[in-house]
Amino acid sequence: MSTDNRIGVLHFASASVRGGAEEHMLMLLTHLDRTRFRPMLAAPAGLIELLRPDLPEDIDAVPVTLGTFPYLESAWKFARMLSRRRVDILHSHMFQSSRLASPLGCMARVPVVIETPHVREHWRKGWIRGSYFVDRLVARCVTTFIAVSEANGKYLRCEKRLPEGKILVIRNGSSIERFDPEHVAPPALRVQLGIDHQAPVALVLARLEPQKGHCVLLEAWKEVIRLYPRARLVCVGDGVLRTELEAQAFALGIGCAVSFVGQQPNVPDWLALADFTVLPSFYEGLPLAAIESLAAGRPVVATAVDGTSEVVIDGKTGLTVPAGDAVALAAAISRMLAAPELVRILGRAGRRFALKHFTRQRQVQQTEALYLNAWRQARGRRGAGVTDLPGTGAKREVLIGQTK
Repeated sequence: MSTDNRIGVLHFASASVRGGAEEHMLMLLTHLDRTRFRPMLAAPAGLIELLRPDLPEDIDAVPVTLGTFPYLESAWKFARMLSRRRVDILHSHMFQSSRLASPLGCMARVPVVIETPHVREHWRKGWIRGSYFVDRLVARCVTTFIAVSEANGKYLRCEKRLPEGKILVIRNGSSIERFDPEHVAPPALRVQLGIDHQAPVALVLARLEPQKGHCVLLEAWKEVIRLYPRARLVCVGDGVLRTELEAQAFALGIGCAVSFVGQQPNVPDWLALADFTVLPSFYEGLPLAAIESLAAGRPVVATAVDGTSEVVIDGKTGLTVPAGDAVALAAAISRMLAAPELVRILGRAGRRFALKHFTRQRQVQQTEALYLNAWRQARGRRGAGVTDLPGTGAKREVLIGQTK
């Protein structure tokens, strides 16, 4: 029998792509305190492979596909895995993952079940999906919902009508130490893209998916280069819309002013290439791309949606416009291009703002406190009382409060 008395935390995701929610999960898997926690990962094999280059060596990564035929067999295997690996905390990312896993965690008597929904689900339309009835049903199995922004928390309370006492705001954070405003991009980047060394560059860090609003940005960019013909737009990321967006750029006559470079591992180099970034999303939770941009001293032109407005403060760390408004987006980008000093002022302020509010250390510490408090309360309900913290001689006395 294992003598490892650390709290077993299993992160579960059902996604097939590596996006912001998966980066959030990866950061927790990497930085959770190993003296207290035993982190694990369960996800489809394809996602595990996408994360593999950055997964710590001590992570037990289990290939899992829930919800596939035969349904009962996949559910039984998952519940059995929870028991065999002595999972104390099951933490699912996105509602679709929680819908599949949280009831099974409850049935398997996992002490703590957590869901981080990450985003507002704009696709939820119609009488059944739009009623959030299933969400409230699944909520009975969930101990705590982590909202990644104040706006995300309001959505869970007011629209999904989940129990307010179960919702805790822990804002997303990033490893800000990776980014240096003084970092200089490798000269080869401009050479390979054919961008003149004095040409201004706007960068988009986002998957090429409908949510991210690239189609609106391309419409706006047509007006931008009419006023600033030397400006160049660089899109970092990949997705299902790549072929369609490339065709749209050429149909608009701006193909030579836009570069699609796919997924790139060296994000700090690409941010160093840019004067500022653009995030034209239709919805977000709290975008890591905006935090990383500010950490690199690059202000953001963004749509004023959900948690984005908690990172991109209009006139202070960037400029915001209504979602889907190509005219307003073009005007905001043009304002940046016309005023390099404004870009520098916003960039310096953005860096300070990110350091104060969106560090990785802050997010991890608050999540660890939630885990410990929830685990202690679950043990207390089962009559185990207050026990020693794994890896220490201290008692479990942890207070939790909302992030403001």
